[in-house]
Amino acid sequence: MGEAPAPEVLYVNGSSKVVPETQQNHVNNVNVSDTWYEEVIDDDLKWSFKLNSVLYKAISEYQDIALLDTKRFGKALVLDGKMQSAEADEFIYHECLIHPPLLSHPNPKTVFIMGGGEGSAAREALKHKSMDKVVMCDIDKEVVDFCRKYLIANKEAFANKKLDLVINCAKAELEKRNEKYDVIVGDLADPLEDGPCYQLYTKDFYEKVVKPKLTKNGIFVTQAGPAGIFSHKEVFTSIHNTVKQVFKYVVAYSTHVPSFADSWGWVMASDQPILIDAVEMNKRIETRIDGKLLYLDGVWFHSATIMNKTVSKSLQNETHVYTKDNARFIPGHGIL
Repeated sequence: MGEAPAPEVLYVNGSSKVVPETQQNHVNNVNVSDTWYEEVIDDDLKWSFKLNSVLYKAISEYQDIALLDTKRFGKALVLDGKMQSAEADEFIYHECLIHPPLLSHPNPKTVFIMGGGEGSAAREALKHKSMDKVVMCDIDKEVVDFCRKYLIANKEAFANKKLDLVINCAKAELEKRNEKYDVIVGDLADPLEDGPCYQLYTKDFYEKVVKPKLTKNGIFVTQAGPAGIFSHKEVFTSIHNTVKQVFKYVVAYSTHVPSFADSWGWVMASDQPILIDAVEMNKRIETRIDGKLLYLDGVWFHSATIMNKTVSKSLQNETHVYTKDNARFIPGHGIL
């Protein structure tokens, strides 16, 4: 018997997908049934997804982009080699990002979403009956365009008349607008050393751009990266501590997201008290939201704000504050 052919390695977004059998590989819209996508979690750890196909891949002005059709998690959006969301479980991330601040606010009518190009954050915000306007500001038109084309679950959100879709840098857009918002959302890519977003996690940005654009009872929330027992010190504790320097009331919370292969963290903040009890949160879910939530309820949310001993201690002891010249980054790559 002859030797088996060496596996072919196909690179997408700087990560390799290994095809163990000799076969013709196609990139767009064609089955590649033995192809795997690898995401680098850390220098000595990778997370692999078996694929049905690669629906789209490109390099935009700002980042590597891939839309993958994975066997386990359905369609998955990957930016700069990092999973942003997957069809099967994106509702976990987006319900956790959007509904806690909107339910904690007494009467949210306006929301500004920084990033969120796939439309899922806007979709969740538009479920609130009180909503008058949702601004979604993403810097990358190419990401927005292909998400509008491929992500069927968000077609209604993109077509909603209450959605104001803007292609621009979120910082520049907030600075030039005169209006203030009840909730400002950071649905940004993770802070990568050569990626486009890390400066939007700094104290200066929160203090001089975000906070002045909030209404009196306004609430800010941001995704804050991995929050697992081994990963929470990468950026989660630092983002939390940075937000604490700017806002009077700050709440960190986390939950496991299967397609991220880790627990994920969010930080919510305001100059007004923002926590409501579980019973009241459930009442607001019933009266304020069109449709049903799949993941979040009052009891769960309050449990999500309670960290295990290790993470809790790290949050309490963190001293690092994000600045433009003193940032922390998660493992990964960008193209800038």
